[in-house]
Amino acid sequence: MNTYVAMLRGINVSGQKIIKMDRLKSIFESMQLQEVTTYIQSGNVIFETTETDTIVLRDRIESTLNEALGYDVPVVIRSRDELDEVIKRNPFAVAVLKEGEKVYVTFLASQPTAEAIEHFESYNNDVDDFRVLSREVYILSRKGYGKSLFSNNFVEKKLKVTATTRNWETVNKLADLSRR
Repeated sequence: MNTYVAMLRGINVSGQKIIKMDRLKSIFESMQLQEVTTYIQSGNVIFETTETDTIVLRDRIESTLNEALGYDVPVVIRSRDELDEVIKRNPFAVAVLKEGEKVYVTFLASQPTAEAIEHFESYNNDVDDFRVLSREVYILSRKGYGKSLFSNNFVEKKLKVTATTRNWETVNKLADLSRR
């Protein structure tokens, strides 16, 4: 069996696209996915399957969610090993963050073009620091994510890919849960 984490974009945010985690778990179980666990209300689902093609898996999950909920829910998937790599690649020293600083990871559904990344890097500023590494954008937010230029919508618009963002604590918890 292969262990994956599905991160749903834009559910249970500001009263929009509300779904209870027990219903979300049931939807995933209806797809014959195994050992389904959800984590917090932002749409994180850990599961096992024999499927190895994450594009096929993502398309199947998105289609099933659309049928069950009546609206589109973009999904970004990472394997347990990929999530471990995301943690290892973090370019920011989390142990020495100053008060108010937080690290976020924006997970990209696909690899952005080199041109899009180059253009995106022109937005570097003194308030936030970021790195685009593989299919993730690591963001060091110095004044709070709400004040950051690098919102999920901004990242999607500039890199021209679907994305979803999680804070560093959530990334680590998802990795922990995927190892159980």
